[in-house]
Amino acid sequence: MVVMGRVVAPYGILGWLKIQPSTELLDGLLDYDRWWLGRAEETLKPGLKAAPWREYKVETAKIHADFLIVKLVGVNDREAAMALKSQHIAVPRDALPALSEDEYYWSDLIGMQVVNLQQQALGQIQDVFATGANDVLVVEDSTHKKQRLLPFVAQTVIEVNTTTGVVTVDWLAEWD
Repeated sequence: MVVMGRVVAPYGILGWLKIQPSTELLDGLLDYDRWWLGRAEETLKPGLKAAPWREYKVETAKIHADFLIVKLVGVNDREAAMALKSQHIAVPRDALPALSEDEYYWSDLIGMQVVNLQQQALGQIQDVFATGANDVLVVEDSTHKKQRLLPFVAQTVIEVNTTTGVVTVDWLAEWD
């Protein structure tokens, strides 16, 4: 499963949900008529188990500001919608379009280790987000208790090795 968003909150009293997509385009999640809701294992606190993914069919959806407002089949009141609050939305990896070389799904980057050209560990990718100019990697360095925001551009990101789980960047450890 590839996480592509999360349920923010119920929307109204008829079972609608407010969704925060984590796709490149705000309506990218609407390309899929079936979603799986649950909690991704890597987002849980240590010792907790992830709930199994449960499939839902999208009945109708619309864009509202920076969110999607969605009605799922079988979610018919505020109580049912509240039960889905904070759950992740995913689709099976085989439902995603094939990527060309040097393209990556954000969810594949999360958790990868980041090292610079001097082989210094800079931390682990915790998130990726888009800006008007380029995508940005959020790199957490738990050893030094700092966070770095690295532009995901060719001048900075030298190599993404999905086999080893390492992203090599041209970024000095002293730069914040």
